Amino acid sequence: MKKHTLKKLLSLAAAAAMTLPLAACSTGGGSASPSAVPSGSASPSASTAVSPSAETKNVTIGIIQYAPHPSLDNCTEGTIQGLEAAGYKDSENGVTIDVKNAQGQAETADMIAKNMVASKYDLIIGVATPAAMSAYSAAKDSGIPTVFCAVSDPVAAGLVKTLENPGNGTTGTTDTLNLDGQLKMIRAMLPDAKTVGVLYTTSEPNSVSALETFKELAPKYDLTVEAVGITNESEVASGAAALVGKGVDCVNNFTDNNVVNNLSTLLHATDAAGIPVFGSEIEQVRNGCVASESLDYVALGVETGNLAVQVLNGADPSAIPVSVVADSVPVYSQANFDKFGMTLPADYSSAENVDQ
Repeated sequence: MKKHTLKKLLSLAAAAAMTLPLAACSTGGGSASPSAVPSGSASPSASTAVSPSAETKNVTIGIIQYAPHPSLDNCTEGTIQGLEAAGYKDSENGVTIDVKNAQGQAETADMIAKNMVASKYDLIIGVATPAAMSAYSAAKDSGIPTVFCAVSDPVAAGLVKTLENPGNGTTGTTDTLNLDGQLKMIRAMLPDAKTVGVLYTTSEPNSVSALETFKELAPKYDLTVEAVGITNESEVASGAAALVGKGVDCVNNFTDNNVVNNLSTLLHATDAAGIPVFGSEIEQVRNGCVASESLDYVALGVETGNLAVQVLNGADPSAIPVSVVADSVPVYSQANFDKFGMTLPADYSSAENVDQ
């Protein structure tokens, strides 16, 4: 996955918006101009994007990204790509795409969502579970539809009744982690490992759900799981120290926003102790994890954009099935393998080396 342009644009817009309300969480009044989806990125076919008609002019779309980390940047970029492919391009034909970042703060996400509702936006998209919950909570009684992106368990989060029939005035995409494949990878790459550590946020439904499944699957690979729960990002350092103190053989990340947004803090503790960390997607591997069964978050975002287009064109989100994006590919970092004296197993010889 190539380096994306969104983060640079967000940084420039944030600097320009310091004197405006919500300047600390705003990415500016418009969208980035992402490059095309990589040729290998598969976008589910459940959505049919249709170019906007004349009636769709003067449309304002809000996107709330929960935190500024690469996987969510990719989600937002893909979402904008999906919108633009159907003709919903910022600053053209009366379309406004307003992207704001909650900087990993649930209270900020709530405030952004309430302001978007008060400003009568036509659609609000929440990227990551906390942002999606903020958007849904603020908009559910307003008549403004919402779409979510990268919510691992939207049922547990209370966003939808079922994946097939959402029923709550919202729909979106779910990033189902290949936890079985991840455990298989850990066993193959660390044949002597016995205990896998997990750091997670107790209030993130996606993390709680993933942990339950992870614990259920671990015995299949003769592994046990030691989990440490945190309540906010300020506890990442102490949580990481607690995992190291438990003597775990490695650590596995989910898509937990507090952990991923503070990955360097976790890696500081684990690297010092000689403990490798397995990520949940490719950007974490690029930033210090050893390997991952990785989802394509740009493709996930594109599918989110496709669903948003259906809603903008008049479809009822309650009747649009949640799109499940679950395909994963193995990726690893040879540099990080070398750091921990690890050898790539023959079964993973075709895995992508992110260092190349």
